[in-house]
Amino acid sequence: MSPFVDIHTHRFSGRVIELRARGVHPWQAGEFDREQRFSDDIFAGAQAVGETGLDYACGVDRAAQERLFRLHLEAAERLSLPVVLHCVRAFEPVMEILRRYRLRAVIFHGFIGSPQQAARAVQRGYYLSFGPSAQRSPRTMEALRGCPADRIFAETDDTGADIAEVYAMICEARGMAMETLKERIMLNYCDIFGKDGEK
Repeated sequence: MSPFVDIHTHRFSGRVIELRARGVHPWQAGEFDREQRFSDDIFAGAQAVGETGLDYACGVDRAAQERLFRLHLEAAERLSLPVVLHCVRAFEPVMEILRRYRLRAVIFHGFIGSPQQAARAVQRGYYLSFGPSAQRSPRTMEALRGCPADRIFAETDDTGADIAEVYAMICEARGMAMETLKERIMLNYCDIFGKDGEK
């Protein structure tokens, strides 16, 4: 049987595969010194860079967020690490900035968007991760149902949910058997990180 993969969590349990990512959240962009740069040492031991991105629903200066986002993407490109994205009401600017970088993989964490946005992200080869909050949006549930299985991840984020519950939600939405979904997400994980998680 395949293990569960929680691609983005703030509450590590050690009971399932949980991605280790490092970065500065866009909410902290205003505290990040304008002249500051990332040392590669910051990402030592990390499997991915993030979460990083843009959040236009918060009050943090957008220019500061964009500068910090680019610093993360430069590091990810330089170190050949995947990127875990935070994207809130900023899909178009995020997509525009991403096109300037050659990135190993891009994962939209906690995807809350339309089927059209999902299709555009998938067309670029990006992955979409769905968590408990997906159920609050009919259009996101439609995106979940239509997303190719080889582009899907599941996550708990900071909700306190059990990853098995998230998988069950995805299975119900897509009409999939649990073991089929577990195998598919594990394959997606291995495609990016390899069987040992360190590709």
